[in-house]
Amino acid sequence: MKTDIQIAQEANMAHIKDVAAKVGITEDELEFYGKYKAKLSDDVWEKVKDRPDGKLVLVTAINPTPAGEGKTTTTVGLGEAMARLDKKAIIALREPSLGPCFGIKGGAAGGGYAQVVPMEDLNLHFTGDFHAITSANNLLAALLDNHIQQGNALQIDPRQVVWKRCLDMNDRSLRNIVVGLGSKMDGMVREDHFVITVASEIMAILCLADDIHDLKDRLGRIIVAYNFAGDPVTADDLEATGAMTALLKDAIKPNLIQTLEQTPALVHGGPFANIAHGCNSVRATKMALKLSDITITEAGFGADLGAEKFLDIKCRKAGFKPDAVVLVATVRALKYNGGVAKNDLAKENIEALKKGIVNLEKHIENIQKYDIPVVVTLNSFITDTDAENELIRNFCEEKGCEFALSEVWEKGGEGGIALAEKVLDTLENKKSRFHTLYEDALSLEEKIETISREIYGARGVVYEPAAQKQLAKITSMGFGELPVCMAKNQYSLSDDAKKLGRPTDFDIHIREVYVSAGAGFVVALTGAVMTMPGLPKVPAANGIDVSEEGNIVGLF
Repeated sequence: MKTDIQIAQEANMAHIKDVAAKVGITEDELEFYGKYKAKLSDDVWEKVKDRPDGKLVLVTAINPTPAGEGKTTTTVGLGEAMARLDKKAIIALREPSLGPCFGIKGGAAGGGYAQVVPMEDLNLHFTGDFHAITSANNLLAALLDNHIQQGNALQIDPRQVVWKRCLDMNDRSLRNIVVGLGSKMDGMVREDHFVITVASEIMAILCLADDIHDLKDRLGRIIVAYNFAGDPVTADDLEATGAMTALLKDAIKPNLIQTLEQTPALVHGGPFANIAHGCNSVRATKMALKLSDITITEAGFGADLGAEKFLDIKCRKAGFKPDAVVLVATVRALKYNGGVAKNDLAKENIEALKKGIVNLEKHIENIQKYDIPVVVTLNSFITDTDAENELIRNFCEEKGCEFALSEVWEKGGEGGIALAEKVLDTLENKKSRFHTLYEDALSLEEKIETISREIYGARGVVYEPAAQKQLAKITSMGFGELPVCMAKNQYSLSDDAKKLGRPTDFDIHIREVYVSAGAGFVVALTGAVMTMPGLPKVPAANGIDVSEEGNIVGLF
């Protein structure tokens, strides 16, 4: 079998103007980045903004495992299958981060014959959006330290600087650093920190902003520090907002590429789902809904993270009402949740499957709490057996879910026809009565506890003393009605990555809480989750190279 990158490099790509034409976008409405990538100009939105929205389908998954689930692969393949059924469909995805690309997870362009292309461009620099976000973030940090150095007219307390620098790379050495070392002219000595770019508040702002004006307003509200009186200092106070907006004026425009079968794909923004809100941009999703009859989008990691944040943050903020949810699982991943070692997953094991299927069960129940129809799909592997597939099919049907096998990795759109037909039948015959999990009026503590109990299945919530003080401060500042963005590991429903399946009798531990005033949510850090990941012992970067012919090899 060919590797993902070999399949992608052999793709028969259409010129991006021809892909755009499929959804009524003209050449003059595109801003080209070569033959196969383009940004959509603001003229496109002006043309389509008054059209009715199409249907919105969210693709999510069980908790990720080393066995792989294939959520993005399923999203891409479902879009390709819809096109084969003569449906006007658009895929709306996040952009990949360089961190996992060179780390352990790999890229995020799908896989097999269900990929978006050009795969190498997407996984590396793409159209420069992440570089623009990194630059805007670090410009704000530089202006902050320069203000302190140049007399500190705002009376910023260097011990209460909360704005962190960022880098789109997994680099654990930058988590905790000291800046200002050297002479008096080299700045004030203070402890500082880096986060990965996809955890920057500017990434979240870009993905939640309606337009350039909303973007500018949100950037201005960013809280960078507190002064000696304990009052917040913002980007507007530092007069940083205009320059940051200038750096982001092109990054806010959605990107258009294509699948291997030339289905249009809007790929824009990319906040991490375990430490940010995990969804592509509101602008891209709104554009897709106006341009297509069916928009297929995804949310990062498992449904306990990406889907919860899509539904409780993105939908709340943007007014989206999803019509159906596709929940992706694999036989292998469910057996892994049932205690089978990674090397033994190819063997049929009904007992382990029965034990591990509780993870899927919990995610089904969680989506049903939002009153959205659920379609469960198994991303098929050659080692899956009929008995294993039938056990899962019967389980899902007993839970009131539609079920379909997906073979999109092997067969592209053709392998997603059964899933597409189930989704279409669901859209036609089952009505979504979507509502958020909690109301704005609840306190921040009540929101955290609702998510912890209802979505994770926790017994309760334990707050570190520092987190309790931070919650009280944030509430007193007037941010108590904001939604909560939970930062949690992706591997378990709990905040302990080793607790697989459907853990019970556990508490969620909140160690830190801070407000992202520009993005419009409050972040609660649980357990040991890191906002700057590290590289594994053998990083994926070790296998990436450029061949003598000038082709990139080793990406996956």
